[in-house]
Amino acid sequence: MKAATPALVTLEQLGIHYVAHTFDHDAATTDEIGYGRAAAHALGVEEDRVYKTLLAQSENGPVVAIVPVNTQLSLKALAQVLHAKRCEMVAARDATRITGYVVGGISPFGQKRMLPTVIDESAVLHTTIFVSGGRRGLDIEVGAVDLIDALHAKLGAIATVND
Repeated sequence: MKAATPALVTLEQLGIHYVAHTFDHDAATTDEIGYGRAAAHALGVEEDRVYKTLLAQSENGPVVAIVPVNTQLSLKALAQVLHAKRCEMVAARDATRITGYVVGGISPFGQKRMLPTVIDESAVLHTTIFVSGGRRGLDIEVGAVDLIDALHAKLGAIATVND
């Protein structure tokens, strides 16, 4: 495995059990179906167990939203969970600047600073889920409850099914 990412270092420091899964990042597949769904296919894992880490902005600042890769983030639902007037997506270059990770490799762990985090409530339906390990081609399998606890995350119905 390549050098540890800040996400893996953070998990080690917190004493959280995880399994790192590497896969070949295929740009053509990613362009067609997106980073998260491409990761699920490469890993041979059901898409509803692989979660994408997104960055949104409310009037109170940036917030992390974690939803299954086969869904879309509902900005309206996210705002409701946060008791905010509204939320909008953060531009890719700003997401990289804020988190320290490139788009397609944004991990909820080891970001430049800990941000308020909301995880779609579907996460608790699984014992473990997959999230980015901090670079494209690296996902980490972690206990859903461990993820929620470590990030001091709120749960909410923030995902909508893709058409």
